[in-house]
Amino acid sequence: MELSDKIYVAGHLGMVGSAIVRKLKSEGYQNIIERTSKELDLRDQKAVFDFFENEKPDYVFLAAAKVGGIVANDTFRGQFIYENLQIQNNIIHASHVYGVKKLMFLGSSCIYPKMAPQPLKEEYLLTGLLEPTNEPYAIAKIAGIKMCEAYRDQYGSNFISVMPTNLYGPNDNYDLNTSHVLPAMIRKFHEAKMESKPTVELWGTGSPMREFLHANDLAEACVFLMKTYDEKDFVNIGTGVDVTIKELAETIKATVGFEGEIKWNTDKPDGTPRKLMNVEKLHSLGWKHTIDLKEGIAMVYKEYVESIA
Repeated sequence: MELSDKIYVAGHLGMVGSAIVRKLKSEGYQNIIERTSKELDLRDQKAVFDFFENEKPDYVFLAAAKVGGIVANDTFRGQFIYENLQIQNNIIHASHVYGVKKLMFLGSSCIYPKMAPQPLKEEYLLTGLLEPTNEPYAIAKIAGIKMCEAYRDQYGSNFISVMPTNLYGPNDNYDLNTSHVLPAMIRKFHEAKMESKPTVELWGTGSPMREFLHANDLAEACVFLMKTYDEKDFVNIGTGVDVTIKELAETIKATVGFEGEIKWNTDKPDGTPRKLMNVEKLHSLGWKHTIDLKEGIAMVYKEYVESIA
């Protein structure tokens, strides 16, 4: 990837896409193509093809997706599968038609079976049933992986896929109806602190284990793999370290400075019991994360407070 190459980051305003753009610019890449959803509806095949014909990008980071937490995934099941399939089908096929040198498809750790052995190795894909609450989203992401593999097989396209673990960072979504667990907790604890509430209610038992990767680390890994990795098989991107949801809550509570109690609503679902990525492959390729969770939470809490000030 040369500094003069045209690089299209689909989803550049999102947490992942914006982190990739920041990383690219920090390394001197200036020829970066960006389009907002108002400027280019990625669900519209003709619009996407017209865009590729006019811009002819050399490299594509496919970080655009319709995303959300347990509530959003379970509520908008039809939208999640339909819109994600539209977005990725249009971009992957246009990248083939218009001769993109290399494309990176970003998936999600929810592609793995609910009861897969831990930590999750890449070869566990399609070995069992998915977590029901986010099955439509997961199936769309699995289709994206397989589409990249199929285009490589049939057309020789240099399309690669990466599977990030749970992410957090700048430009995260803090909407309590659609956000993931970490930003939702930050908002809940902060608001409870500001309103001097005695308790914060959280879903489930607190026992599930989750792994969290800062978006800046993900962006570093993505740019690294775009430069160095050209194989068919996808690569997990994570830290290889997980914590219980209860431990996460206690860390965020301490970071925010909330002094009340946590109440666990055990009538609400826990989701998958554990999701830890096996990152041996990523480490063997020469990349490892640098931001630990406690440090990362302090960083994003500061950014959150500044964003609402």
